[in-house]
Amino acid sequence: VQLVESGGGLVQPGGSVRLSCAASGFTFSSYVMSWYRQAPGKERELVAGINNASGRTNYADSVKGRFTISRDNAKNTVYLQMNSLKPEDTAVYYCKATHIVPRTDYWGQGTQVTVSS
Repeated sequence: VQLVESGGGLVQPGGSVRLSCAASGFTFSSYVMSWYRQAPGKERELVAGINNASGRTNYADSVKGRFTISRDNAKNTVYLQMNSLKPEDTAVYYCKATHIVPRTDYWGQGTQVTVSS
């Protein structure tokens, strides 16, 4: 099983970046996919999630209206489009795959996003 994030880097405030998470080794379409982030000295927090069956999405209040999560089951990939970035969005962003029954979680290794001028 692998979840490989990409697309992170240094971006100026107000800028945009798109993260990708390529999955392999499991049935991607059967898993809820989520993005989490962890800033230095803080706990890991949920940023956005997308249901595998309904396509329903949910977002942390801090990113609503700025971030968009999407998935392409044909490519086994989940994306996070991040717009209007703020310095407080600086964190390591992690991709997570969750199978509800039986409960199984897989994590990626993370990708750094730094928002700074």
